[in-house]
Amino acid sequence: MPTVEVSFTALPAHVRTARLVATAVARRSGVAEALLDEVRLAVGEACSRAVEAHRQHCPAEPVRIALTDQAGRFEVEVTDTGRPQGFGLAVIAELADDVQISETSAGTSIKMSWPSVGLRP
Repeated sequence: MPTVEVSFTALPAHVRTARLVATAVARRSGVAEALLDEVRLAVGEACSRAVEAHRQHCPAEPVRIALTDQAGRFEVEVTDTGRPQGFGLAVIAELADDVQISETSAGTSIKMSWPSVGLRP
């Protein structure tokens, strides 16, 4: 499946849209129905965290999300360009099957993944 990319203005109202898009792409990628709530919650937490960072430090910059399905994994990467902030990361780590967090002076990237059965016809 090609990567689906979404970017949105750092407004809390857009977090809901990000959750809906992530859930739809996860379902299409073959993520088990039982895991879709975890995808929705983890993406919502990561996006809320990114929105808060942007609102405080760079409100004109968009939050970016990339969603991919490859090698039996559905992966979501939420990238912000605000200052690194640690809140919300423990919740994300509990919801996702695998989490990788990269914090630099340029911002934070949170990669989360879940098992998938591949693209459905």
